[in-house]
Amino acid sequence: MLVELAIGDAYGAQFEFADPDLVAAHNELEYVKVREDAVPLGHYTDDTQQSIAIAELLVEGEDWTPENIAQRFVDVYHRDPRPGYSRRVRTALHASTSGADFLANIDPLSDRSGASMRVCPLGIIADIPELIERTTIQAKISHNTPLGVQASVATALAAHYCIYQLGELSQMGEFIKSRVEGDWDMPYNEFVGQKGWMSVRAAFTALQNHQNLADMLKACIAFTGDVDTVATIALGIACHVPTVENNLPNCLYQQLEAGNYGLEYLQQLDEKWLELKKK
Repeated sequence: MLVELAIGDAYGAQFEFADPDLVAAHNELEYVKVREDAVPLGHYTDDTQQSIAIAELLVEGEDWTPENIAQRFVDVYHRDPRPGYSRRVRTALHASTSGADFLANIDPLSDRSGASMRVCPLGIIADIPELIERTTIQAKISHNTPLGVQASVATALAAHYCIYQLGELSQMGEFIKSRVEGDWDMPYNEFVGQKGWMSVRAAFTALQNHQNLADMLKACIAFTGDVDTVATIALGIACHVPTVENNLPNCLYQQLEAGNYGLEYLQQLDEKWLELKKK
């Protein structure tokens, strides 16, 4: 999961809010510079970094408290500083050395996509009430609004639905809608703004309309707008669907960043995270 969502993030980061004509011209499944102010080619953004934080916390079995979650957000940011964060979150992280600091520094009243982009790893939780509770706790740290929480819970439920193969993709939206408010069963066909529900519904639409990861990734980017988040969510979920072929080009794996927290680290963390399904 973490490798694929990082690829979606790193590929999509070059197209985030780019001119639609540039998106149409360069969306060919290679890391290519589309925006001069984007992250370096093959590098992921806050979407993946905060997903790593969530996955590490799950693997290590720490108490699921706001302070522990916030502490992990602070830790992963300071050990590996990178661009991509919103000004609101980056400012709070930069000013914090502990989870308690971050909780005091962050303005939590946001309905953007930050609480949704990082929750795919929570889909591994087998008990749905526990999954919803844990997802809600982490969402309220930085996105404590009804729409912010709902979008986050919808994403975690989608990941759970696919990890545990609970049904056909065509029924996923109804499964989610029965558990959290929102039009999660409705197709999305518009520009993706910064509201969390937009990214989530766009990701669900791409997921349900494509039978392989390559076409799905291109479709995520073709929405235009906040497409790195769309691709992060869609690929993080889709890689666990047996009927979805992983035909992503090798270059997207080989050229994914290779630093201390790059491809090899993501692969190792993925293996530890998958072990949670057996417990």
